[in-house]
Amino acid sequence: MTRPAPLNRGELGSGGVLALTVLALVAVLALAVTGVGVALAERQRIVAAADAAALAAADTAVGIHPGMPCSAARAVAAAHGARLTACELDGVVATVEATARIAGVPVSVRARAGPPR
Repeated sequence: MTRPAPLNRGELGSGGVLALTVLALVAVLALAVTGVGVALAERQRIVAAADAAALAAADTAVGIHPGMPCSAARAVAAAHGARLTACELDGVVATVEATARIAGVPVSVRARAGPPR
């Protein structure tokens, strides 16, 4: 008959410590993945703001809407929570740059709109 190995009292509870460590690691990874997802969603919001601002400027340059093209682009970018940092017109083709902050980091996106070639 074999006798069970004697208990080593210094290792009691080590499984619980290991489980807590794994749980903490999973929580940190989940927070990191969530942060990246939020940042990517915010970047898409800035892309949409730049696209909409470029379309507004091009529509105004063509004469669909009254007013000044860059003023229209600035208003649309602001409505999307971004700031218009550049607006250039080449005939009826508008190129704009919108900027916003994601977690304190400035992100700039350029967009271009105009009639089809």
